Amino acid sequence: MNRKDRLDAFGGAMVVGVMLLLAFNQIIVKVVNAGLQPVFFAGLRSLLAIFFVWAWLVWRKRPPRLTRATLPTGILMGCVFALEFLCLFVALDLTTVGRTSVIFYSMPVWFALMAHFGLGDRITAVRAAGLLLAFAGAAWAILSGPSTGQGSLAGDLFALTGAVCWAGTAYIARRPVMRAEGPEMQLFWMVLVSAPILLLAAPFFGPLIRDLQPIHLFWLVFQASVVVAGGFISWLWLMSVYPASTVASFSFLTPIFALTLGALVFGETVTWAILGAAVLVAAGIVLINRPTRA
Repeated sequence: MNRKDRLDAFGGAMVVGVMLLLAFNQIIVKVVNAGLQPVFFAGLRSLLAIFFVWAWLVWRKRPPRLTRATLPTGILMGCVFALEFLCLFVALDLTTVGRTSVIFYSMPVWFALMAHFGLGDRITAVRAAGLLLAFAGAAWAILSGPSTGQGSLAGDLFALTGAVCWAGTAYIARRPVMRAEGPEMQLFWMVLVSAPILLLAAPFFGPLIRDLQPIHLFWLVFQASVVVAGGFISWLWLMSVYPASTVASFSFLTPIFALTLGALVFGETVTWAILGAAVLVAAGIVLINRPTRA
């Protein structure tokens, strides 16, 4: 499909749908954590996702090719991806969906800093303002403390570490070796390497099975197919067809959606502090992804 210079109604609906899916994903993780230990759950998800991503690549007539040239970088990317989701799934086990999402979506702050120093993507005055807003929002969320008794500092710190790791995978993806592989092969590397790492690490985080029910297995398969494969591929399609900065700026919706879903599904209390932190992070994301003028 030809690239478009602006987001049309179809593209806008898809972007909002993907953002809602990513927010709903965090609800799913918290639900399945009741049946499966979080790290074990993350490992099983990556294991199943290998087959879904492989099937997608074969259907596209681009079967996976694991070359010696990409081996070190691919393994590194998969290791960082494993740590990212270990932290995210544990965070959702320890603290609320709303707090996790606000802190986790501070990712653009850490990626912008990495890109500034490692990719030559200079931080403009507008982006600097966005960095300060998003950083302030994440800090406010952590320092406000789980005063409602529904969260924990440990969970907040896991979410923050996950955000830094997410930025790390994005940074590695922009390096020449992995950039040449393309996003779909990058995803294949991430799930292929992360699956054994997470499954081997899982026993160190407690019993693998909690109160497992059929619904947990359903959401596990849903995560691996719809969220990891379908959601990520849809995001890649949007980024390839519409202006990338416009599409990326819509990621501010995910923490807002997550706050709302957390309150509706789990009865999480939305304090003024966490709501203010979400607004700062959302505003920061928009400014960081604002296109620069030549």
